[in-house]
Amino acid sequence: MMRKVLTFIMAGGKGERLLPLTKDRTKPAVPFGGIYRIIDFTLSNCINSGMRKIYILTQYKSASLQRHIRLGWNFLPSELGQFIELLPAQQRIGDSWYMGTADAIYQNLYTLEMDRPDEVLILAGDHVYKMDYYSMIDVHREQDADLTVGVVEIEKSKSKHLGVVEVDPSGKVTGFYEKPSNPKTIPGKPDQIYGSMGIYVFKQSVLMQELLEDAKNNKSSHDFGKDIIPQMLKRGMKIVAYNFRGKDKNEGYWRDIGTIDAYYEANMELIQVNPTFNLYDQEWPVRTFQEQYPPVKTVHSGDREEGRVGLVLDSVVSEGCVVSGGRVQRSILSPNVRINSFSEVYDSILMEGVNVGRYAKIKRAIIDKDVNIPQGMIIGFNLEEDKKRFFVSASGIVVVAKGTEIK
Repeated sequence: MMRKVLTFIMAGGKGERLLPLTKDRTKPAVPFGGIYRIIDFTLSNCINSGMRKIYILTQYKSASLQRHIRLGWNFLPSELGQFIELLPAQQRIGDSWYMGTADAIYQNLYTLEMDRPDEVLILAGDHVYKMDYYSMIDVHREQDADLTVGVVEIEKSKSKHLGVVEVDPSGKVTGFYEKPSNPKTIPGKPDQIYGSMGIYVFKQSVLMQELLEDAKNNKSSHDFGKDIIPQMLKRGMKIVAYNFRGKDKNEGYWRDIGTIDAYYEANMELIQVNPTFNLYDQEWPVRTFQEQYPPVKTVHSGDREEGRVGLVLDSVVSEGCVVSGGRVQRSILSPNVRINSFSEVYDSILMEGVNVGRYAKIKRAIIDKDVNIPQGMIIGFNLEEDKKRFFVSASGIVVVAKGTEIK
């Protein structure tokens, strides 16, 4: 029964590779897909999978995440023993903050002692995917595993950003390596590896034992991938892999949007004619908190040939947006964005409260919250000029940080 599963979501990472989007917020709180935060996908998976006892472990720059959880995810009935609760780093054990993923759970061992679950589900709060965790827990129980690790088939070239799992033909894990430069590939698939999804199902008794042992090791970095799993393998404990297949046509869709380029690409996938990741699946809804805004409005006035058209093509547009005589194409507009007359926005992500002035032109850019783009401003057409005042990614995505005042 799912009532015997306790869930922890890791949401304390700094997200340094996602700067400047993480300058003022933790990575799981970064907006995504117009109206969502990244953590909404993990939380929606939990609710859709029947998980009802959820702790979210927070640490760095967590104010906006805490507000989002309080306003949008405070709906489970506590009288039935169901909850989504925040557990900030609070030095419960010793005088240190969370020192690693394993240490974050260790510092909250009292929750395991209090709830006494059969299994503990540990998730990352910064990935985009749909997954029925129930299926993974079923495999864990059928195999009588000490630990089950969620894995996804992914390109070998991405190994430097992931934990890589080696699996024998029976599905048993034989090796686990953090960010190797030359990993072993999947047999018969020389360009593919099993990447760790950062999803673990532990027997509760095993997890407590491993965390207590790890806490005594002064040389440990107190991380599941770097320390706990390799130690369990050395001791011959039973670790199995759960090969993630996704839901329906989302088969295998899993995105670690840890860099600006990966974040941009994942957003742009949503505006495809037939996106691989379907936000409109009513059988697997993605929940979030939404402010009260009026409907979207497009405004056309004057001669169309002059460019004052109020036109939106191949884009995702959120509530409260007004496209007043401007043009938006292949872009994502978050709530309360205004596009003024004769302006043009292409292949871009505009976050909440952005105002694009008249005659401005924007291409391949991410404009964070509450930025006013002055009249006639051009972004994304001359990267050398853009680098003088904004962040520009390796692939040429221009990022304007939250609240930037542009002269």
